[in-house]
Amino acid sequence: MATTTPDIRKGRRAKNATRPGDRIFSGLSRGSGITLLVIMAAIAVFLTYRAVLAISQDSTNFFTTFEWNPAGSPPVFGIAVLAFGTIVSSVIAMAIAVPVAIGIALFISHYAPRRLAKPLAYVVDLLAAVPSIIYGLWGAIFLVPYLGGLNKWLDQYMGWTYIFDKSSDGVARNMFTVGILLAIMILPIITNVTREVFLQVPRMHEEAALALGATRWEVIRMSVLPFGRSGIISASMLGLGRALGETMAVAVVLSPSFVLSGHLLDPGGGTFAQNIAAKFNEANEFGRDALIASGLVLFVITLLVNGAARMIIARRKEYSGANA
Repeated sequence: MATTTPDIRKGRRAKNATRPGDRIFSGLSRGSGITLLVIMAAIAVFLTYRAVLAISQDSTNFFTTFEWNPAGSPPVFGIAVLAFGTIVSSVIAMAIAVPVAIGIALFISHYAPRRLAKPLAYVVDLLAAVPSIIYGLWGAIFLVPYLGGLNKWLDQYMGWTYIFDKSSDGVARNMFTVGILLAIMILPIITNVTREVFLQVPRMHEEAALALGATRWEVIRMSVLPFGRSGIISASMLGLGRALGETMAVAVVLSPSFVLSGHLLDPGGGTFAQNIAAKFNEANEFGRDALIASGLVLFVITLLVNGAARMIIARRKEYSGANA
């Protein structure tokens, strides 16, 4: 019987490692990554070019002006109110949605019986597929009227905090309502991703903790949450990305105005996406350049947020599950 030498076996392995299918797949993967970078660079160049055309003719400071009138003579427009409203509404949404989403994900993955967990997970998946305009209509017809009582309660008992001090009367078409609506919208996204991460926790970690006498909550605190920390951050960033760029729901619920106020219960305010959706059709060529300039700022904010999330995850690789 003929035997194969080590050199022959190495040659066969090298040949198998460079099969045509492998080379094609490697080329397609590399080409997809390069294409994505090219598209992102093209978007950035386009936004920057149109933004420079608009900002160069702005008669005021683009970053600190509280007015939006690019059709005026001279043109006056700025993003101070839009940046404030976008960040504040997103922070409110994240503060509400992330803890609730983690709780729902833990309940589905570790507490609920199987007969209840599957239908509940299916309902959460369906909520993620609801169109934005439906959330906006529900928020305008149902959420706004019923939040009036909550606004009065917050003004009465929490008005000393300044942010919940309601200085003007009116319906609850304010940044606080927008934040609650955005929290409801991003809740399914964060819950779905977080739930899948929790289900990937190695079973031996949980069984080892139980064998040492840990309670169910101690198992979650010592095994599940550390393992899923990077997944929670990634899920939160996905939700934050939707909150930052949400358009139609905010446009339906919010009463926009270019008045910068720290009172979250006062009507008014605005966001980048809402302002672009509301003013794009009626804007002239220069006005659209101004809107594109505001879109560039939102683009940069999104990149910075995602970059910060990647840095946080990279610093916590020991919790990512890669070494499990």
